[in-house]
Amino acid sequence: MPVADLPEGSHKRVVLGKKPIALFHYDGAVTALGNACLHKGGDLGLGFVRKLDDGELYVACPWHGWQYHLRTGKAPHGFEDQQSVYEIKIEDGHIFVSEEPVTRARKASHKDDPLADLRKLEYQTTPDSLNILGISSSNMNDELPRVSTSDSALRSALEIAAAEHGAATRYVELRKLLFRHCEGYYSRHESACTWPCSISEMNPDDGMTELYRSIVLWADVVILATPIRWGNASSLYYKMAERLNCVQNQITLFDKVLIRNKVASFIITGGQDNIQQVAGQLTTFFTDLGFMFPPFNFVGWSRGWTAEDMEENTVVFQRSRYIKRSVKELVKNSVMLVQQVKGMDCSNLHTPKPSIREARSMRAGQTTREEGS
Repeated sequence: MPVADLPEGSHKRVVLGKKPIALFHYDGAVTALGNACLHKGGDLGLGFVRKLDDGELYVACPWHGWQYHLRTGKAPHGFEDQQSVYEIKIEDGHIFVSEEPVTRARKASHKDDPLADLRKLEYQTTPDSLNILGISSSNMNDELPRVSTSDSALRSALEIAAAEHGAATRYVELRKLLFRHCEGYYSRHESACTWPCSISEMNPDDGMTELYRSIVLWADVVILATPIRWGNASSLYYKMAERLNCVQNQITLFDKVLIRNKVASFIITGGQDNIQQVAGQLTTFFTDLGFMFPPFNFVGWSRGWTAEDMEENTVVFQRSRYIKRSVKELVKNSVMLVQQVKGMDCSNLHTPKPSIREARSMRAGQTTREEGS
């Protein structure tokens, strides 16, 4: 291609035969790298060129930010990845590229992978396990302790599960996990939303990492408790739900169901009423992950539209015979169901959900995806 088509300070993706490569023209030099990022196949030709602390120019993958030196293809100091590099010649105002790379790509292997159990899906459930995970999505200031109705009911549920059903229990407070918001990599490319989550890959200590382990690998039953906030579940619930997109996206990309033989139920409390709408959203979302539900899969508490005397709300709640009975029955129904669904063979489970293959078949003139993306 003419050098004029790649002016100084620019880069682009081009195709060499059938092979996509990324061309760069910076600091008076034209260089070429393999186009597919070694992490998840992101398009380096659409990446961001930046000067790092070593004073050298690197391209950052637009999907997750993996970086490669424009000339050598090496990752920054401390990382061992090597991107493929092609020879460049400039003759008669045109750019010529070698058919084969002069330096071949090499993805670094790591002896210790902190996310290995998630990658390998090392499930901790067994045919006889009864692991019940309680997730509290109430957001409170622990320095100003007060009673949370949803949290109190969840703690009671876990106590009942252990005492009356012999369950192993875990209690998770979302407000204490300190996890990052979903950063919307799916909106860049469907394959940019990865399992394990790319945010956990960048930082294995992110609070959602342990929650992925608890929900996907450990739990037989998940009981989620939420207050009602302006007619909806809490913002912490939605923050968690967005980060669980990587679980659902495995179905979209690979028809791979990570949630198998698991049951979910809910505790929903609020000063005013909107219980059924919140329950509907929770049920729809957990359905899309692969959970099953017992009959009457939620406990709801509300004193109605006119109950503005919030100082009385927790007092009435704690005295309620309905709450004590319904929480107990919610646990019992969940346990009864999970004992039944554990006998189902879900090893070859398929879903009536959209798949990426079907989406592509609807596009006119669809081309084959490039290797590695």
